[in-house]
Amino acid sequence: MSTLGILAQALEIIAAVLAAPLLLGWVNQCRAWLQNRRAPSLLQPYRMIRKLFHKDAVLAENASTLFRAAPYIVFGTMVVAAAIIPSMAIRLPLSIAADSIALVGLFATARMFLALAAMDVGTAFGSMGARREMMIGFLAEPALLMVIFLAAMISHTTALGGIAESLSGQQLALYPSAAFTAVAFLLVLLAENARIPVDNPATHLELTMIHEAMLLEYSARHLALMEWAAALKLFNYACIGFALFVPWGLAAEGAGPVGLVASIPVLGLKLLAAGAALALLETVSAKLRVFRASEFLATAFLLAVLGVLVHLLLGA
Repeated sequence: MSTLGILAQALEIIAAVLAAPLLLGWVNQCRAWLQNRRAPSLLQPYRMIRKLFHKDAVLAENASTLFRAAPYIVFGTMVVAAAIIPSMAIRLPLSIAADSIALVGLFATARMFLALAAMDVGTAFGSMGARREMMIGFLAEPALLMVIFLAAMISHTTALGGIAESLSGQQLALYPSAAFTAVAFLLVLLAENARIPVDNPATHLELTMIHEAMLLEYSARHLALMEWAAALKLFNYACIGFALFVPWGLAAEGAGPVGLVASIPVLGLKLLAAGAALALLETVSAKLRVFRASEFLATAFLLAVLGVLVHLLLGA
């Protein structure tokens, strides 16, 4: 493990943690522009997190240790996931610690602690949001695994760094199966990150909330960590999509400091394009009813399976 590799790993983690709220602010700004509204500041998520860290936490009397520890566990899990995902470089020290299958397990761990914390206090809305979140997770994880399975079959590895390295030297246009899995991954991204049409992060209507309903009992630093973790999760999913479908611009093994620095503006351009596309998709979409979320994710799973079958039968 070289000193350069350790520095590159630290830079990737710091960049992910600091840039995640910026991506969220960019999406909110683009949505406001597309809806002909006055856009909030690009730095608004940072200001909200800073304000929450300066407030005094208010906890329910029956809140257990799990409720207090869940924000730190969820945030830490998202940071570990950011360390595994190749956002700027392919071969990093922590990338060999877990493959893409274990990465799905990390997301499931964060979801489990978030749902348990929501049910810990015993409020009606928290429990309702937790049940809905687990339902979405049960449906989204198989679709995400099928997407990763196809990429693993093409690249002959389950490590995200290896997948990105293998696919960056190939023409993905030659793989029609990747088109099916790309759409499936987009549907999973929208569902897992509580975006329209599955959920609306800006709503405060209790009967339709999913993710926000689980955070109603949190305040101050605990709420700040949960919101930061949600932004980091969106950043991580975007970087997974980049590694699977647009893996170009990542610093190769042995590229040195110049290659690592050159990958930073490439990542920035990808995030700008992804944030604008996400805002456009949310603007032209209507929120689904809660019971229609299963149909939405079933479509994602079927598209992912269809992509795998196309690759197995046609080799394309």
